[in-house]
Amino acid sequence: MASISSSPRSVEEIFKDYSARRVGILRALTDDVDEFYNLCDPEKENLCLYGHPNETWEVNLPAEEVPPELPEPALGINFARDGMNRRDWLSLVAVHSDCWLLSVAFYFGARLNRNERKRLFSLINEVPTVFEVVTERKPIKDKPSADSGSRSRGSSIKRSSDGQVKSIPKPEDESYQEDEEEHGETLCGSCGGNYSADEFWIGCDICEKWYHGKCVKITPAKAESIKQYKCPSCTLKRSRQ
Repeated sequence: MASISSSPRSVEEIFKDYSARRVGILRALTDDVDEFYNLCDPEKENLCLYGHPNETWEVNLPAEEVPPELPEPALGINFARDGMNRRDWLSLVAVHSDCWLLSVAFYFGARLNRNERKRLFSLINEVPTVFEVVTERKPIKDKPSADSGSRSRGSSIKRSSDGQVKSIPKPEDESYQEDEEEHGETLCGSCGGNYSADEFWIGCDICEKWYHGKCVKITPAKAESIKQYKCPSCTLKRSRQ
């Protein structure tokens, strides 16, 4: 059993651990899939798929310690093997593996502060999930383009008096702390949610309220072509006049 002192503690260390375990699991479900499939014999006891920090994988019984040293993967993945289509079964194992990888990462990140947890999740969210790789689906999250600053941390869209769009992305190292201090009390005019530096926001030029781009169905690319943005409430008021 590894000692607590040897566990990853910084955001970078935890992400490195996450990445290595993910590589191991991906190898089991892709390159070594036949071997993995054969090891998951439904006649055996409850089996789990483990990814290790050295990028290897293992099919084994769950830990005997209670509580276990780390969160445990899904139990009994072998039982459903012969009752499902092989591809569907592998997809199910992939989904449970994604859940396990996140649980391990945030178990190690229990002592991180708010901004560090956000940074950890952001790093994890930049790579495709195991499910996306196994099912050959493209990640839902689009990569930010260099000119739009679309989903970079602290990215926001505001317009000057001449109607020109101004995109204000903050440097990655400074974004979370500065944005939280500057916009900590900002609420979305649509859903009422708090400001989050890792989401795209847009400001109304009439009432000056701020909105999640997703709440008003405005993407960063679309915002670039809008000379003056009017929120749904202001648009409705104007139509009634």
